[in-house]
Amino acid sequence: MRKACFPTVAMAALSLCLSNALAAPPPATSAYSPDCGELCGKMRQVVQDLTRIDTPGGVQETYKTRIGGIDQWINIRGHDRDNPVLLFVHGGPASPAMPTAWQFQRPLEEYFTVVHYDQRGAGKTYRENDPEALADTIRIDSYVDDAIEIADHVRERLGKDRLVLVGHSWGTIVATRAALRRPDLFHAYVGIGQVINTRLNEQLSFDYGLRRAREEGNAEAVSEMEAIAPYPGDQPITRERIIVARKWPQHYGGMTAYRAESPYYHRGPWLSPDYSAADVRAIDDGNGFTLWRVLPEFLAVDFSGVDTFPIPVVMLMGRHDYTTPSAPTAAWIDAVEAPCKAGVWFERSAHMVPWEEPGKTLVTLLETVHPIATGGGCPASMQPDGPARR
Repeated sequence: MRKACFPTVAMAALSLCLSNALAAPPPATSAYSPDCGELCGKMRQVVQDLTRIDTPGGVQETYKTRIGGIDQWINIRGHDRDNPVLLFVHGGPASPAMPTAWQFQRPLEEYFTVVHYDQRGAGKTYRENDPEALADTIRIDSYVDDAIEIADHVRERLGKDRLVLVGHSWGTIVATRAALRRPDLFHAYVGIGQVINTRLNEQLSFDYGLRRAREEGNAEAVSEMEAIAPYPGDQPITRERIIVARKWPQHYGGMTAYRAESPYYHRGPWLSPDYSAADVRAIDDGNGFTLWRVLPEFLAVDFSGVDTFPIPVVMLMGRHDYTTPSAPTAAWIDAVEAPCKAGVWFERSAHMVPWEEPGKTLVTLLETVHPIATGGGCPASMQPDGPARR
């Protein structure tokens, strides 16, 4: 069985359908490369017209600039340059959000200027550079350095003192480390599908998939999962074990709530006005290029010992998320000391919170980080001596 996925799953946050990336080189036609030809072009024109920003003081630009010694692509959109800025660090490690942001972002652009960038080895940035020249730089620290440099670049370009930093899935690893290293750059940090401890996430995800399979009498799933149990246990997390461990939790809605697959996400880039056909096909290439290079470091990620956070922090937690399970995040946000904090449950979401509940995502950001970024300080619901919200 070959899963059609890939934005931020793998091992708890590593690539949305890790099984796709791990099962040999991507085929000519993959989850990201359907044959839609002229029809895609016509539909893309509709999306382009719908999302065009014409407001006075608005900003809509996609461009490349030199970051971390390579050319990286950046996208900036918002109805008013005076609004606070959200810097979004995508998942993967090579699953860019830029080509699917049109699916959820338009309401956010009325209140925030939203910045996306394709990370090294991802999407448009992957195409812009010689992969072999990048190979030795595919390390977590390189991504963190890039995020900090991009934050500085965006601050200068938009005339801002600080930004709101947002991380999704794999991007939470990069963004959390950037916030800890350079808190002076950011008003607040928002984690979506937050990684706290990779190996614990893997265990919780696997246990969920096996439980659901047993409940539903899915003999195929039970047989495959019991063959690698206990997972991860004390055995190496091999290619074969990952494929099985990722497949069934996603089948039972651990990526997108109530859905076995997420075709809306994987087909979405084909309608993006900012992506060419070659850019879309490069998503799979970037996934395969980055995954195994960064995997050993990814497996060692553990933020459970971070008991203080230097800036306000908000966690958006999908109740059904079994890609980066939310239970460790809920425990962490309850225990951490921060200037102010909030943990917000999204009852109808799994891992893809902004795509699944865009309205609540907007409301949550307006209630929490918007007051901080506009000079109003921490709202009452985020006071450090109060409980994290549920």
